[in-house]
Amino acid sequence: MDIQPQTVEVDTKGRPKRFVFVLLDNFTMLCFACAVESLRIANRMAGKPLYEWVLAGEGGDTIRCSNGTEFKLQMDLGEVSRDDIVMVCGGIGVQAATTRKLLNWLRREARRGLTIGGLCTAGYSLAKAGLLDGRKATIHWENQDSFAEEFEDVKLTKSVFVVDDNRITTAGGTASIDLMLKLIADDHGETLANAVADQLIYSSIRTDQDTQRLSIPTRIGVRHPKLSRVIQLMEQNIEEPISPAVLARDVGMSTRQLERLFRRYLSRSPKRYYMELRLQKARNLLMQTDMSVINVALACGFASPSHFSKCYRSHYDTTPYRERGTHATRLSI
Repeated sequence: MDIQPQTVEVDTKGRPKRFVFVLLDNFTMLCFACAVESLRIANRMAGKPLYEWVLAGEGGDTIRCSNGTEFKLQMDLGEVSRDDIVMVCGGIGVQAATTRKLLNWLRREARRGLTIGGLCTAGYSLAKAGLLDGRKATIHWENQDSFAEEFEDVKLTKSVFVVDDNRITTAGGTASIDLMLKLIADDHGETLANAVADQLIYSSIRTDQDTQRLSIPTRIGVRHPKLSRVIQLMEQNIEEPISPAVLARDVGMSTRQLERLFRRYLSRSPKRYYMELRLQKARNLLMQTDMSVINVALACGFASPSHFSKCYRSHYDTTPYRERGTHATRLSI
């Protein structure tokens, strides 16, 4: 039995606002679904069509998301209305999905003054087109390292979403809900946005001031302020690692106390933990950028490529060169 909700009074003028969702090959369904469902529910709660949307993509035929589901597109990458909001939906392998045709189209529509957003990894596509230069932006935490290396002119943040004038980016996943709730609130008020959140059973609405990853204490399962501070310093100094002695001094303890702290809570030495952080960043760069292995090594604090290769093989049981080759083969299948 379909129960009609109590509608929210909304003053509307003019036509419904239209979103053009540009779906890239292997886009993430979750980020797209969260966005479009928020708009659908806004219409339902208002009892009138506040928003409409169209699915676009290269070729204008069909597109497949990362879980294998195919979507029928309604239009190719053609000219859209100046009042439309373009939302590019990315996912796995966004570099390959960011084609020359897409980049040219994004640049052309940007010159026409359109508001353009990138959901999940599609912030990469916007940055590649030069649409984020000098602006604040965000992208999924897994892609932050490679993004920062490639796009130095973008002010990268760890926020769940960023609205910088007519450029919008999100971190992916349910961050699309937070973004859409903000846009709905801006257009039609907080009452409607809250009603949409209630329909979504979404009780913890985040703003652009919220970060996308869990805090360090939550992530490591330990609430020790000095340990958290040391890990934060490590994460902020990957390219030029800080010695355990300096880390210990910075938080007001001896090197021996720091060693005991890491052994007790993380079952490894500070040096080992730091090495794992650096190797994880190296793996991200190898798999998400075209940086040479030597430059990856330097970016992760390894002065010698041979030392980097030795440490990488010890941790991942493969060499950096083989890792990149295997990943390239998987993407081509």
